[in-house]
Amino acid sequence: MRWITARFDIDLSTPKVMGIVNVTPDSFSDGGRHASTSAALAHAERLLSEGAHILDVGGESTRPGSPAVPLDEELRRVLPVVREVVKLGVPISVDTYKPEVMRAVLDLGADIVNDIWALQQPGALEVVAAHPRAGVCLMHMHRDPQTMQVAPMEGGILDDVRAFLLARAEALTSLGADPARIALDPGVGFGKTVAQNFSLLARQDVFLSTGFAFLTGWSRKSSIGAVTGHQQPLDRVAGSVAAALLAVERGAHVVRVHDVLATVDAIKVWDAMRASA
Repeated sequence: MRWITARFDIDLSTPKVMGIVNVTPDSFSDGGRHASTSAALAHAERLLSEGAHILDVGGESTRPGSPAVPLDEELRRVLPVVREVVKLGVPISVDTYKPEVMRAVLDLGADIVNDIWALQQPGALEVVAAHPRAGVCLMHMHRDPQTMQVAPMEGGILDDVRAFLLARAEALTSLGADPARIALDPGVGFGKTVAQNFSLLARQDVFLSTGFAFLTGWSRKSSIGAVTGHQQPLDRVAGSVAAALLAVERGAHVVRVHDVLATVDAIKVWDAMRASA
């Protein structure tokens, strides 16, 4: 399987690690640490040295309860960083739901749009569909960042999440986009309970059976804290690596992580075990 993106065809026959580059003052785990262009670029280079295959740049926190960021502020945060990281020779993803930001970063050479709203915002679908090759990650989110954990989903969620993601993929392919440009993300932590989040991991096969690339992000999330007892995101590294490795073992093509080196090392150990089986 491959993931077609603006400048790269990403070979998904082996798992890929997407390193997170937050250029926000308020992200739940590392807000403010890489908010300047120089700090973000240095962090991006460090993640690549640790083995990241893809970089994901984000200018708006989507932690539960986070306020929306005005368009001009998101552009101010993201564009200078994207302008530099596209020179690093790896696929660049931008975490945004605003069509104006999508268009601007694709014009700068970004490869992937990573959208928590799955291209539901007016104009977003058309921006991505009109691009000849841009990759896209379509994520499931219940409600919105301000309210998603106030009233999370109820009951079993697998069928609903799968149906939603397939409907959004169909909306894009119906406009002529190659299905190989699309990755699906079930949205761990976005309007789900702890038990529901772990059901997404336990039953990952229902998403892999769609035939689309599959991306998932467990890194430092509150569900890891709930089962380990660690309230501080920075204390959730081991649990996050375990979740990423379990996702890879169950067939995930891409894992989105803060802790690249630890995740890459864990995957190397798993791969060595498989090679000698």
